[in-house]
Amino acid sequence: MARQLLVLQLAVLLVLGATGITFAVLDAQRATRERARDQTSSVAFTLADSTSVVSALSTPDPSAVLEPLSLRVQEDTRVDFITIMNPDGIRYTHPNPELIGGHFIGSIDQARRGGVVQEIYAGSLGPSMRTVVPVFDHGHRVVALVAVGITISAISAELRERLVPLFAVAGAVLAVGALGGWLISSRLRRQTRGIAPDALSNLFEYHEAVLHAVREGVLLIGRDGRVRLCNDGARTLLGLSADPAGRGLAELGLSPSLVAALTSVAALSDELHVTDTRVLVVSTTPVRASGRAQGTVVLLRDHTELQALTGELTAVRELAEALRSQAHEAANRLHTVVSLVEIGKPGQAVEFATAELALAQELTDRVMGAVAEPVLAALLLGKAAEASERGVEFTITPDTVIDDADTQIAPRDLVTIFGNLIDNGIEAAAAHAEGARPAVVVTARSEPDGMLLRVVDNGPGVPEDAAEEMFRRGWSTKAGEGRGLGLALVGQAVRRYGGTVGVSGEGGAAFTVRLPRQKGGE
Repeated sequence: MARQLLVLQLAVLLVLGATGITFAVLDAQRATRERARDQTSSVAFTLADSTSVVSALSTPDPSAVLEPLSLRVQEDTRVDFITIMNPDGIRYTHPNPELIGGHFIGSIDQARRGGVVQEIYAGSLGPSMRTVVPVFDHGHRVVALVAVGITISAISAELRERLVPLFAVAGAVLAVGALGGWLISSRLRRQTRGIAPDALSNLFEYHEAVLHAVREGVLLIGRDGRVRLCNDGARTLLGLSADPAGRGLAELGLSPSLVAALTSVAALSDELHVTDTRVLVVSTTPVRASGRAQGTVVLLRDHTELQALTGELTAVRELAEALRSQAHEAANRLHTVVSLVEIGKPGQAVEFATAELALAQELTDRVMGAVAEPVLAALLLGKAAEASERGVEFTITPDTVIDDADTQIAPRDLVTIFGNLIDNGIEAAAAHAEGARPAVVVTARSEPDGMLLRVVDNGPGVPEDAAEEMFRRGWSTKAGEGRGLGLALVGQAVRRYGGTVGVSGEGGAAFTVRLPRQKGGE
């Protein structure tokens, strides 16, 4: 392609150069002849109006006076010949004295009638540009004719002098144009790596097909922080409605942490980031060329479904662990009952067994009767068992009531929101409650405008200045890698339903989530 472009450029330059030179030569030729015509005309009229010429014509030998005069004027004006003749065309003067007295070769009829003759005619000195004008006496009668001419060879010599710099300039322009074309072609060859046009077209088509077919998001970020390339997958994962190519990352409404990751000079591998609607796995690879950073290639993968399934699996595991713990406790209580019977105290055995069963059944009946959503009910029972195992008092407030018509929130999201808040509350109360029994109080109730979920613990609370930051990926009061995801997922799920989440930290932490009634609800 670079070779074809160079040939095309050279052909265009040659055509333009040839056309320009042709017009320039024609113009120079026209200008040279016009100048010769003007020069001969001015010299002829000047001599015709000279009183010396009229006076010499009245002498017995006009040639004796007019020949020296015409030679002097011819030399001064640099014309090739000046011929003064009588009205019949008999020469009084000529550059060749031998031709004096001979007949003038050329057209003089119009001049004899008082007009002017301008023509190219082959005379005794060869083809020439000539002007013939009449000489009038005091009575305005034609008494002589003056012919002034410049030979075509002289005109051609002047034309050649004019054309030498013209051809030099044209040659320089062609040389510069050819050099520029060669440089552009060389650069194009380097940029296309010498790939033929057909191969380059196929490569582009394959690139477009692959780029828009993959589900993963692919971004190319320039050194200036602007998006150079964004495929359909990336637009979907980032929630962008239009192609962001050419725009800065700060203009796309992304979170500061995600922007920092996308512009990181260091490579990132499978780093989790939580947006308003998705959990993304971000990998970045800086691109360098000639020792300089050229930008960053970003690969985005959707981790939302997997994270949700992981959360559900965690909840199931915790429920299974709670059931295992309850089975262990039930075995201990059964051994106690058996031992009481063996030592002859059956009444105490019955009283001990029924008391434990009554408490467990009371909690189960209360939860199942108040909460219509089975997933949420199972979550509360499982967390109650887990809290009991960890020595945390788990209380479900009496106003906890969720009807069938109010469970328009996806069970998966209920597990994400309520499960993470309860886990944080149990862990905070079990590890940091001072001077009192660790306790967590849970409320889940329907309200006229939606649903309220509330978790209160008597742990150390949260800093006042962390109320906004704690729902972002990476914030945690606990040290260790991989922390800070639970509350970020809570915030994401709440925002997805258009709800709000608030926190207060006096004497523990109190998290309150309000989810508005969804469309289609009563």
